[in-house]
Amino acid sequence: MNSQPTSAPLLEMRGIVKRFPGVLALGGVDLDVRPGEVHCLLGQNGAGKSTLIKVLSASYQPDEGEILWEGEPVALGTPQAAMKLGISTIYQELDLVPGLSVAENIFLGHELSSAGVSQRGRTNREAAALLARLGHSEISPTREVGRLTPAAQQVVSMARALSQNTRLLVLDEPSAVLDQGEVDNLFRVIADLTAEGVAIVYISHRLEEIRQIGDRITVLKDGSTVATGLAVADTPTAELIKLMTGRSIEYVFPPRGDAATTPREPVLEVSGLELPGVFSGVDLTVHAGEIVGLAGLVGAGRSEIIETVYGARRPTAGVVRVNGKELRRGSVTAAVKAGLGLAPEERKSQGLLLDQAIYSNITVSTMGRFARLGFLDRGEERRRSREITESLDVRPAGVDRLVRLLSGGNQQKVVLARWLLRECKVLLLDEPTRGVDVGARAEIYTVVRALADSGVAIVVVSSEVEEVLGLADRVLVVREGRVVHEGPATEIDESRVLDLVMEGSAA
Repeated sequence: MNSQPTSAPLLEMRGIVKRFPGVLALGGVDLDVRPGEVHCLLGQNGAGKSTLIKVLSASYQPDEGEILWEGEPVALGTPQAAMKLGISTIYQELDLVPGLSVAENIFLGHELSSAGVSQRGRTNREAAALLARLGHSEISPTREVGRLTPAAQQVVSMARALSQNTRLLVLDEPSAVLDQGEVDNLFRVIADLTAEGVAIVYISHRLEEIRQIGDRITVLKDGSTVATGLAVADTPTAELIKLMTGRSIEYVFPPRGDAATTPREPVLEVSGLELPGVFSGVDLTVHAGEIVGLAGLVGAGRSEIIETVYGARRPTAGVVRVNGKELRRGSVTAAVKAGLGLAPEERKSQGLLLDQAIYSNITVSTMGRFARLGFLDRGEERRRSREITESLDVRPAGVDRLVRLLSGGNQQKVVLARWLLRECKVLLLDEPTRGVDVGARAEIYTVVRALADSGVAIVVVSSEVEEVLGLADRVLVVREGRVVHEGPATEIDESRVLDLVMEGSAA
């Protein structure tokens, strides 16, 4: 891509202001998008990206500013009005109906019918054609959406957008749940759409993707536009980071500790772990103060391995020991009592109570500590939670705020705070920086390294090879449920990891 179309803007947003009670979410944002371009929208969590695209999709109404479509002012009073113009938005949190079929979700709100009667056969055929266009003909139009993987559900959302004569497509972190092959396919679809003149607004925290797919960039910070219309090819990464954060981040990954050079006792020992059809013969040892990374493609079995270690899945073979003591298979309770903590991949649905306060999320695994004569000491809960959130710099400050209102990076800090309070011996992190901006990533890396330096044994699963190699002391490469390589992180590079996950040959 990187073609930098020169035609007049399809969309212009000028001086967009959006206020919520006590919060100025957007303080005058400018954005223009041209037909056939990929316009990348960057900014840290909380910069205003989500609010801006909700104004564009008419989920929110702006308090000030104007929106122009093909040079003419428009009033987008409802989401239906935006869709009628040809504006489609695929949010990071997909808005599919789990109980409906793939085809029903694709045509939801604009069902195919004749004389008021739904045309089920035609709906399924056209849905199949859209899925084939996206390179996913293996997804059945009649399959219930709730039974699909997150990656397949995103494909369904893409198909829904294409079913509506889309002229401008907004993609919010579309690659977050995709493996590299699926990302490549996504980029192929985007290339096809832009070749047809469709404009794309692409939101991602992965700057390498911006380099690969983008034409121009707009950067938001604290609800305002700090740069717009930047040519991707002419803007160094260091400049983008400085625009987003207001500072230069020279060292994304903190220095490694002495775990690789100082012999320590093993804390977590896994031997012969097996889950039929998912993984087999997994051996893993993690020492006190060591960070071990699991690299591999989505679907290789990495997440399932640590979920099984944590007791969320019951293996058919193998042993898990913590400090030499064997754990009962398939028991989360036993794992937590032994000192294991898990920050799951899907933190919003699996790791957090979104409609409860920050302090409640932090103390949920240590409630017994705050019991006084059968009653919870809420004051002590808040005090301990406040100490930990201040040490982690959770923003905004205050432990009574609903977790739902925090950015992705700060939500992840709350998950980490829970296990800090628990003083766990082993911390299992599954995609710890997914959907987290570059500044918050650096902060999370620092927290993880500090935990290791304090003696915690840590396992990190990540789809980003750079993250695994930069954060871990030792790396295991997983392919199709088997460990195909194990060794120090400093002795393997990104290209070798990719060779291993694609070919699976042992080093």
